[in-house]
Amino acid sequence: MEKHKNGSFTSSIGFVLACVGSAVGLGNIWMFPYRLGEYGGAAFLIPYLFFILLFGFVGLSAEFASGRKVGTGTLGVYAYCFKERKQEKLGKILGWIPLMGSLGIAIGYSIIIGWVLRYLGASVTNTVLKEDSAEFFAGVTASMKNVPWHMMIVAITVIILLVGAASQIERANKVLMPLFFILFAGLAVRVFFLEGSHEGYRFLFVPNWKALLNVNTWVMAMGQAFFSLSITGSGMIVYGSYLPKNEDIVKSSLQTLIFDTIAALLAALAIMPAVFAFGIEPSAGPSLMFITLPNVFKQMPMGRLFSVLFFLSVCFAGITSLINMFEAVIESWQNRFKIGRTKSVLLCGAITFLIGLLLEEETRVGNWMDFITIIIVPFGAVLGAISIYYVLGFEKIKEELELGRKKPLPVIFKPVAKYVYVPLSIIIFILGLIYKGIG
Repeated sequence: MEKHKNGSFTSSIGFVLACVGSAVGLGNIWMFPYRLGEYGGAAFLIPYLFFILLFGFVGLSAEFASGRKVGTGTLGVYAYCFKERKQEKLGKILGWIPLMGSLGIAIGYSIIIGWVLRYLGASVTNTVLKEDSAEFFAGVTASMKNVPWHMMIVAITVIILLVGAASQIERANKVLMPLFFILFAGLAVRVFFLEGSHEGYRFLFVPNWKALLNVNTWVMAMGQAFFSLSITGSGMIVYGSYLPKNEDIVKSSLQTLIFDTIAALLAALAIMPAVFAFGIEPSAGPSLMFITLPNVFKQMPMGRLFSVLFFLSVCFAGITSLINMFEAVIESWQNRFKIGRTKSVLLCGAITFLIGLLLEEETRVGNWMDFITIIIVPFGAVLGAISIYYVLGFEKIKEELELGRKKPLPVIFKPVAKYVYVPLSIIIFILGLIYKGIG
């Protein structure tokens, strides 16, 4: 394939950081720390590490390889896969499902990161630490009460993507992701010295081996690992299309899952010990980030500074994830409708913001995100897994996976991909419906 018209990543580290930027998101920050402690502490890490290695090894690699093989993003890849079975029209239709998943997440995500930006501003002025946390959160998340901040997040993402495609995505992530890791590492170090923080480490890392006998531990570890890597049948495909042919895809996938896991652990180390140090009940979801943690910062020495650093780092993680969601949609629209990049970027930004305006109230965006993340995104991931490994076929994708490698794929790769990963992706979709969300 010729070089993509949107350019390509110029280095392995740039590509990996872009992928880590997509993968590291709110799930790492407001869900992983709580699940780690709630489902067995260090014992939870056993199934989590097993699943994230499995999904990264064969799942993430498949999405990267399909994008690079076809030389385009979501819609092009599905059309190509089904063309092998003389069903190109079906592929073109099915490709819209994971693509709409990316756009749907972007719509909800931009609202929530708008809340984060509002909290960052309120941390700078110290407003968030002076007011009651629950009341402040209720004010921020009321209908049409956060429009300027919501608009700023969409505008920042649009501006980054207007300046350039692959090269600009790479540059942005080379700045934002190292800053994210530095800021969270700094928070984790500060929290270590808080009196009473040892209870948080006990919650996180003292193993409860009996938890491994609990089916829910394995279900939640599997869901957390799967969704943490942004395997959606869409977003990582477009980044793969910008990857040069001489790069080792499997190696890049493993590097991505390693950094993603480090980010999740850093979030746990920065959050839970602080929560326990001040005797606050641990929680998960938005309440952890927007209510519990501000209450922690109120009691910490230099709490205002650490509140600024925390919400700044979450902003970085949110924007890098939004960049990937937008890019998946933008690239597909460019190729499907033959429109210029500028128009595609502006259209994506406008749709994201205008639909988001209708969803700004907390309950509405919560219901929207539940629908997208429980039904659309997992179904898109299933479509991606089946389309790549069965419709296109293992031998075709194997050719791409072995480009840039010094050694052939391990013999175990094929059975794990076809007979473990694909069935598990279907099981995750079904369990998500039963549990009303496991990611």
